[in-house]
Amino acid sequence: MATPIAIVAYLGLFAGVAVLFLFVNLLLGRFLRPRLPNQEKLEVYECGEPTIGSSFVQFDLRFYVVALLFIIFDVEVAFFFPWATVFGKATQLTAPNMPVVMADLDPDGGAAEQLTPQATARLRELGVREPSAETIGALSPAKMRELAPSVASGSVMKATVQTTARQMALASLWDIGVFFAVLMVGFAYVWRRGDLNWVRSVRSHAGEVVERAPVTLELEQKRGRPAGSILTA
Repeated sequence: MATPIAIVAYLGLFAGVAVLFLFVNLLLGRFLRPRLPNQEKLEVYECGEPTIGSSFVQFDLRFYVVALLFIIFDVEVAFFFPWATVFGKATQLTAPNMPVVMADLDPDGGAAEQLTPQATARLRELGVREPSAETIGALSPAKMRELAPSVASGSVMKATVQTTARQMALASLWDIGVFFAVLMVGFAYVWRRGDLNWVRSVRSHAGEVVERAPVTLELEQKRGRPAGSILTA
C-alpha cells in the first residue's frame, strides 16, 4: 500500500511532467507556427459566434441546451470511476492467482488463517481498516456447508475473504446497472424530445412550423411545398 509520502511524490511528479509537457508544446509552437498578425485575431471569440453587429441580440439557445446536456451526462459518467475501483479490487480478491492467505505463498509453512500483504492492502483500500477474521465477518452455517469442499482444501479465512469480495462485486454490478438504466432513461427522453439535434423544427400552438433547418427548407422549396416562415435570432 502506498504511503502518504509516496502519494505526494506521485502527485508532484505528475504536476511536474504536466507543466513540462505544456511548456515544451508552447515552446515548439513559438518556433513552428506561422506569424500572420491580423486585427481579426484580436477580436473577441465567444462560443463560435462571430462578433458582428450589436451585442444586444437574442443568442441562439440551442448551443446552451446541447452544452448543458453534455455537462449533465459528462458529470454522471464520472460516477463510474469509483465504482470501477471498488469492482476491480473486489474481483482481484476473487482471482485464482491472488494469494489471499500466507499458505498460498508458502504451502509448506505458511499460516492458513493469516492474510497476505497483497490481500490486506486490497481490503484496506476497500475500506476495511484492520482486516481480520472478526472485521471481515464469518460465514453463515449454510454458506459453510456450501463451501465445505473448498474450505477443507484451503482455509476458512480465504473462503470468507473471497465470498465477501464476490458478494461485493455482485452488489456493485447491480448498483451500477440501476444507475446506468436511470441514466439511459434520461438520455432516451432528451433524444426523443429532439434536444440532441443541433437544428430542430419548432412548432407553434397552432401546429404550424415556425422554424426549419436550411437544408429542409431548400428541399421543400424544390418540391413546391409551402415552407413557412423562418425566424432568425
